Amino acid sequence: MTAKANQLRSEGIDVINLAAGEPDFDTPDHIKQAANQAIADGQTKYTPVGGTVALKNAIIAKIQRDSAVQYQANEILVSSGGKQSFYNLCQAVIDQDDEVVIPAPYWVSYPDMVLLANGKPVFVTADHTQNFKITPQQLQAVLTEKTKMVVINSPSNPTGACYSADELKALADLLLQYPNIIIATDDMYEHILFKQQSFSNILMVCPALKERTLILNGVSKAYSMTGWRIGYAAGPAAIMEAMKNIQSQSTSNPCSISQAAATEALSADQACVSMMRDSFEQRHDFIVAELNKIKGISCAQSEGTFYCFANIQDAIAATEGVTNDIEFATFLLEQCGIAIVPGSAFGLPGYMRISFATSMQKLTDAVDRLAQRLN
Repeated sequence: MTAKANQLRSEGIDVINLAAGEPDFDTPDHIKQAANQAIADGQTKYTPVGGTVALKNAIIAKIQRDSAVQYQANEILVSSGGKQSFYNLCQAVIDQDDEVVIPAPYWVSYPDMVLLANGKPVFVTADHTQNFKITPQQLQAVLTEKTKMVVINSPSNPTGACYSADELKALADLLLQYPNIIIATDDMYEHILFKQQSFSNILMVCPALKERTLILNGVSKAYSMTGWRIGYAAGPAAIMEAMKNIQSQSTSNPCSISQAAATEALSADQACVSMMRDSFEQRHDFIVAELNKIKGISCAQSEGTFYCFANIQDAIAATEGVTNDIEFATFLLEQCGIAIVPGSAFGLPGYMRISFATSMQKLTDAVDRLAQRLN
């Protein structure tokens, strides 16, 4: 949808892009200055495959500070973005026909990366009636002898749903009964939480799972560093070593300058994170309230991220010539000049993901166009 929106823009058509999954803020100046200093200091050579000592130490300190979990350097791997971290993990631990449980809606790349490792994605669906969060009963129903890994993404892309500490503890209590299952917790949006919520992941509520849990994270979202391509993983040393071996034969080390910038991002004052989060929360409150005024659209509150996931089934039914969310997305782009992502891309048809990582003016214009067309 972003590509189609950009094409229409190049043709002179006014398109509001609510599909892009990246902050609209520039990377904070102190982070850019650290990158400039790294260039001036000649940090332009290969680094160790798994990341510089400085960045690994910053990641260790960050996890200790935010999650109270202690790691050693051999339990950390820095990669070229969070996507590569998950890809490396799949390649390292998934064998032919291994099953990976993925709650739906899901980030679009999870299933394909499991398939690329010859594994089998197993989906557990949770719609708006259960706040897009799976229950222990749902999870237990799909666990088999072939289950190799369970994925948790909280706060979630695309829904903005966030598991509470109690909800995670209930899932952890179940997984303790299955000692051969690896848990991957994707915490990429941990710092973008609303209503002053405190972040928790499954390892924070159940330290007993540490020997088979991997924390996946990065600097892209919290620090508006999507183009710098730095992600990282923390977990058991043996799995980290396997992931590093895979990375050494694909991309080798991440960009040296980006690693210097990421070190600064994780180590310096975190006020920039709070500023961006507060802006996202203001936008969230506005867009959700306005969407719920539009005929055929029902949008639940997000608990974090910069996405909301709206139910558009009634709008689809009321729109002539439209029978599903993909056609509805095309309709919005062509008839309203608004780019969104259909819920089918995330494994839950009948919904649409809206990114509010854009200006209030554009959000206002977008809901005005929607209201004029649908009401």
